[in-house]
Amino acid sequence: MLRSPRGRLAVNENTMHLKEFFFVPKSDRAAVVLLLAAVVVAIVALHGLGGGDEATMLAAADSLPSPKRSAGSPPTQAYGEYYRVEGRPAERFFFDPNTADSTQLLRLGLRPWQVRNIYKYRAAGGVYRRAADFARLYGLTVKQFRELEPYIRISADYLPASRLVSRNSAEAPVYSRDTLLYPQKMQPGETVELNAADTTRLKKVPGIGSWYARQIVYYRERLGGYANREQLLEIEGFPNEALAYFRLEPGSVRRLNLNKLTMSQLRRHPYISFYQAKAICDYRRLKGPLRSLDDLRLLRDFPPAAIARLQPYVEF
Repeated sequence: MLRSPRGRLAVNENTMHLKEFFFVPKSDRAAVVLLLAAVVVAIVALHGLGGGDEATMLAAADSLPSPKRSAGSPPTQAYGEYYRVEGRPAERFFFDPNTADSTQLLRLGLRPWQVRNIYKYRAAGGVYRRAADFARLYGLTVKQFRELEPYIRISADYLPASRLVSRNSAEAPVYSRDTLLYPQKMQPGETVELNAADTTRLKKVPGIGSWYARQIVYYRERLGGYANREQLLEIEGFPNEALAYFRLEPGSVRRLNLNKLTMSQLRRHPYISFYQAKAICDYRRLKGPLRSLDDLRLLRDFPPAAIARLQPYVEF
């Protein structure tokens, strides 16, 4: 199809307008090239600055004042260095959150932005007076606090003076730091009876703080006593190195009579699920009382691993 002369003229005029729009005089072309080069260099430089070493940047922040903000304020920096985590394993050693520097805090496994929040809290006049105060650190997970709690040591300079007051006398005797605050930890080779120790005794085990001591006692009550030390590892995050400090006396486990307990009573045990309790009750109703573990092996809800775990706790 042939285009009319008027149409071809309109196309030529549009093409000329576009060329005039993008035309750059020869004298200005060098300036445009330099401007584009400067933009590229600036982008590359900014990208390179954003990938600085985290530990170096936080160590430099030790000597810089931080803006005053509350301990619970979220991090506002959008820079990538506050959110990367290096692949090094976390270390465990005693530390005071009021005086520890960024290098120590990073070695403990804290995130860089968590370390930054500690510095902001301290710069605003905040003080950690108890180990539990450290749990209020913004972004600190329950797992992190459980692992760090046994290693928190608050310096006497940051403790409230009320700790020096005796409740039974008008005078205020001054106790030593070890006596007042921190239970003397057990030495290698010493042990504690797992099924008899209370929380005070349990906290003397290296790596065991208040939270783990409470969990040990709580789980012991649910089980009816520990049959072996490895059951402690069923507590979330329990430190393996603490197992060597526990011992078990024979005959300290409370047994369950599978033929006398109701379904709701059976379900209370951590090793018996709803379906397993129901299977036991159904078997008793249809076939009579169970006589041995061999009867449990006939039930599909009891695989060999479940029977082996339950064996120390049952009787017939």
